Amino acid sequence: MSAWFNELRIAIQFLTVLPIQPAKITKPGELGQSALWFPLVGLVLGGILYGAGWVLQLILPPLAVAVIVLALWVFLTGGLHLDGLADCCDALFLAATPQRRLEVMRDPHLGTFGVAGVVLHLLFKASLINSLMPFSPIPLLFSPVLARWLLLLAARRPQARSEGLGADFALGLSPRLIWISAILPALFILFGGLQVLLASGLAFLALLGVLWLARSRLGGVTGDVLGMTVEVTELVVLLGFVVRF
Repeated sequence: MSAWFNELRIAIQFLTVLPIQPAKITKPGELGQSALWFPLVGLVLGGILYGAGWVLQLILPPLAVAVIVLALWVFLTGGLHLDGLADCCDALFLAATPQRRLEVMRDPHLGTFGVAGVVLHLLFKASLINSLMPFSPIPLLFSPVLARWLLLLAARRPQARSEGLGADFALGLSPRLIWISAILPALFILFGGLQVLLASGLAFLALLGVLWLARSRLGGVTGDVLGMTVEVTELVVLLGFVVRF
C-alpha cells in the first residue's frame, strides 16, 4: 500500500501543480510505474475544471468562462504538455534530418512554429470549451482521463533517444500496467453513450497520426512527443463532443 501511495504522489506531482507531500523517485523506471494512476489524476483534473466551469457559467458569459477554464487547465498541469507541443511544432515541421530535429527539440528557445502551434491550439481548445456550454460533466471529465491513458500507449512505442524523460518513463511501463489503468477510461466508453464512443475513436485516430509523424520525422517518440500526445488527444476528445449528427 505504501508503494501504491508513493506512486500516486509521483503521478500527481509529475502531472499537476496540486499541493501534495513531495514524492521522491529513487530508481530508474519509477515514473513509468506511477502511470497506473495517470487516468485517475486526469479525472481529478477534469473534476476541478468542471466544477469551476459550472460555477463560472452562472455569473459570466460563455466566452469568458471558456478562457478562464482553459487558463485553469494550463495552470493545473504546469504547462507541461504545452511545452512538449511547442517543441514538437518547432522540430517536426523543420526541413532537416531526424538528428537535427531532435537537437531542435532540446533547444530551450521557442521558434515560430512553436509559437504558432501553441496559439492556434489554445484558440481551438477555448472555442471547443465555449461550444460545450452549458456544461455536461462528461466531456471535461473524459478528455483528461483518456488523453493520459493514450499517453501510455504512445510511451510503449520505439524511442527516438535511449536517454531522456521519455525513455525513463517507458522503462517502468509494462503492458499489464497499461491494461489495469485502462479500467477508468473503459468505464466511460461503456456507459457514456455514442458521443463518448465517437470522441474515443477520433482520439485514437489522432494518436495514430501523432505516432506516425514522430516515427517518420524523428525515428520514434520522445518526452516531448508524449506531451504533444496529451494535448492533441484532449483537443480531439472535446471536438468529438461538439460534432453534430
